[in-house]
Amino acid sequence: NITREALREIVEGTETRAGRAFDFLIQGLIVLSLVAFSLDTLPDNSESMKKTLAIIELVTILIFTAEYILRLYVAERRMAFVFSFYGIIDLLVIAPFYIPTGLDLRGLRAIRMLRLFKLFRYSKAIHRFKIAFRLVKDELVLFGGAALVLMYIAAAGIYIFENEAQPEAFKSVFHSLWWAVATLTTVGYGEIYPITIGGKIFTFFVLAVGLAVIAVPTGLIATALAQTRQLPSPPKDAEPPDIQ
Repeated sequence: NITREALREIVEGTETRAGRAFDFLIQGLIVLSLVAFSLDTLPDNSESMKKTLAIIELVTILIFTAEYILRLYVAERRMAFVFSFYGIIDLLVIAPFYIPTGLDLRGLRAIRMLRLFKLFRYSKAIHRFKIAFRLVKDELVLFGGAALVLMYIAAAGIYIFENEAQPEAFKSVFHSLWWAVATLTTVGYGEIYPITIGGKIFTFFVLAVGLAVIAVPTGLIATALAQTRQLPSPPKDAEPPDIQ
């Protein structure tokens, strides 16, 4: 009989041949199911193609269901797994299949696209991203708050400069927020833009600040990622070490 600890080594570990085979199987099924989902959206599928895609859907859902049950069984803290990011993704992937067919499932079927997130579980790079975000989360929260303040200042400033010249485009500070978001993020859709001299000068400074809005968090995460590459791979649930 296979013990719970042995199953955990297969389901959650990659040190054994069986564990690597299990990971490869699930990753392959994720890719297969995503391809099948994409093919299912084609408007002129034949009946045989529809039946084949339905069989693939059934098989992958059954295997994903078995995977979810296995992960729940081997989890040391089962409730923690159920409410974890990957636990929720695993459940959402299989849930639409078991909902009564009398309901309109068109919206729920779109949840199948979440299978892509299941691949992240098997990526060491994604795990390094998690550690990097933990290392700089305080700085990112602080910077996020500062970015919101800058967004409001940008919206209020452009409203002051452009409201009289373009009352329809810049009706209020709230209407100006879309311009502020597009400008601070340097996207610049061009739907609304300043026409006054003051508005254009103000926009220049907002664009300059927008470069920092993009560069600062990128630099923080890049630095943290460079530091995590020098660390040994810790357990998935371990807290990140202190790095000076």
